[in-house]
Order: sequence, then structure tokens, then C-alpha cells
Amino acid sequence: MIRIDYQDKRPIYEQVIERLQNLIVRGVLESDTKLPSVRNLAIELSINPNTIQRAYTELERTGFIYTVKGKGNYVAADRIWRGNEKTNVMKDLEKSVQQVIALGVSEEETKKFIEETYRKGREA
Repeated sequence: MIRIDYQDKRPIYEQVIERLQNLIVRGVLESDTKLPSVRNLAIELSINPNTIQRAYTELERTGFIYTVKGKGNYVAADRIWRGNEKTNVMKDLEKSVQQVIALGVSEEETKKFIEETYRKGREA
């Protein structure tokens, strides 16, 4: 289900978050799918359970999963996490546009780049 890259300089919990988010976004893990318990996933990946707990906590904070007391962790409905992701991406885009402005890139050049990038993304 998840592979950890020990050559990656990012913390392991961030890798777990990224891998699970990817599975959720791609629809491999559908809404209301029960995730492995913290302990089982920690054993499967041979890592500390606290690392998995930290990843699950962050995934819940960002709306990708939800917890049912005594039952476990489940994949949240996509309307929840998609809204959160859209907000985060738009904030990142706003920061990038501010940087572009600070660098003196013209509005026309910026729009052209965004349109080309958007077109390429739709074709992929």
C-alpha cells in the first residue's frame, strides 16, 4: 500500500501523508474506506506507531480522513478534502503570483504561462 523511501530527506510521517493523500485523490482509497490501524500500519512499514499517529492526525486536520472513536480511521468524503485542498492550492498560487509581481514579470506573461500550464495539465 505504502512505500517509505529512506533516501528521501523528508520526515517519514510526511511521506506517509503524501502517499495516503495520493491514494485518496486517485480514488484508490474511496470515501468511508477503513484505514489500517496505527499499530498495523506501523508494523507493516516497520516504523514507530507515533509516526503513523502523527500522519493520521495531520490527515484528519486537513480533512482527508476522519476518526470514529473505538472503530478507527476512515477516508473522508471527497467534497471535504477537495475544498480544503482547493483553498490551500489557491493560497499557494496567490503567494506565487506575489513573487512573480515582485520579480517584475508582466501580467501578460504570467497569464500566458498559467494558460499554457493549465492546457498542458488538461491534456495529460
